[in-house]
Amino acid sequence: MTTLDAFKSIEIQSKTDNIPYVEKLIDEICEENKVNEDYYGNILIAITEAVNNAIMHGNSNDPLKKVKIDVETKQEGLVFKVSDQGSGFDYDSLPDPTEPENIDKPNGRGVFLMKHLADTVTFHDMGKTVELSFNISAN
Repeated sequence: MTTLDAFKSIEIQSKTDNIPYVEKLIDEICEENKVNEDYYGNILIAITEAVNNAIMHGNSNDPLKKVKIDVETKQEGLVFKVSDQGSGFDYDSLPDPTEPENIDKPNGRGVFLMKHLADTVTFHDMGKTVELSFNISAN
């Protein structure tokens, strides 16, 4: 059973070296909420993608800028919010990475992965915050 109305938050410098802190947070949250292994993998990949995007694209790898990760445990599941200090982006006009002209491009799969691994993905504040929800009570 999930821990109701719990809230955790961490803030990291925009360096990919700090991803293990995010992974540790995810591990703790998933362990506390007895998330099954398959769903844990979805959460881990989706959230690390969101954090990587925040570091690389949102904050342009600027270690002086921060990425904030908030996690809320609710009756229906887990809600993660990943926020950067960048200028945002037009999340409605991202190219489809599965289209033939985009298959060989090295970038552009992060948001696609997030949308397929999380139950809901919502962008806020002109794309500076992404909210990912996982309905762990159904899994």
